[in-house]
Amino acid sequence: MGNSLLHGLLIGASLIVAIGAQNAFVLRQGLRREHGWLVAGICAVCDLLLVASGVAGLGPLITSSAVVLLLARWGGVAWLVWQALVAFKRVARPESIALAMNHVPETGVSLASAKPVVIATLGVTLLNPHVYLDTVVMLGIIGGQQSSPAGFVAGASLASLIWFFGLVGLAHWLSPRLQDPRWWQGIDITVGAIMLLIAWQLATRAL
Repeated sequence: MGNSLLHGLLIGASLIVAIGAQNAFVLRQGLRREHGWLVAGICAVCDLLLVASGVAGLGPLITSSAVVLLLARWGGVAWLVWQALVAFKRVARPESIALAMNHVPETGVSLASAKPVVIATLGVTLLNPHVYLDTVVMLGIIGGQQSSPAGFVAGASLASLIWFFGLVGLAHWLSPRLQDPRWWQGIDITVGAIMLLIAWQLATRAL
């Protein structure tokens, strides 16, 4: 089981650490201290469920359905473009950035205010067909060949936990050092650009 866990940890980390829309979103929420730990937890749990379903045999079902891949592709494109426009809208309204800098600490934020963040996290995580190809298909196939598939799933899940919670922790440390609104405008421009790039890649490249 130890070897399978190590393989899951290393292979999972190699796929998760790549710069993408999800990581950009997690980093931004951490920097703004807007439910960063909740976002990290949702991303880690989604990875666990996706990898486990892939190891259980869901991968071939996804790759064999052209309709599922088509819906995932254009649903992901639409969601990413919308999120990019939201980010650019914040850049065009510096007053909203200044207001956000005087945020309420996470421990004092109501569950109601977390709902849009939860929805956005699920969207940026699940409305991207490459997520399924990486976790359900690729990791699922590799994990299914291990001597201990459960150990592989545990290793890949551990990689997600370390990465996402580490990313939020780093963002929280950086947040007080970024008091100038221009920093936040630059962050939102970067996040929006990454999401548009991923949307373009989804729309133009073969899955």
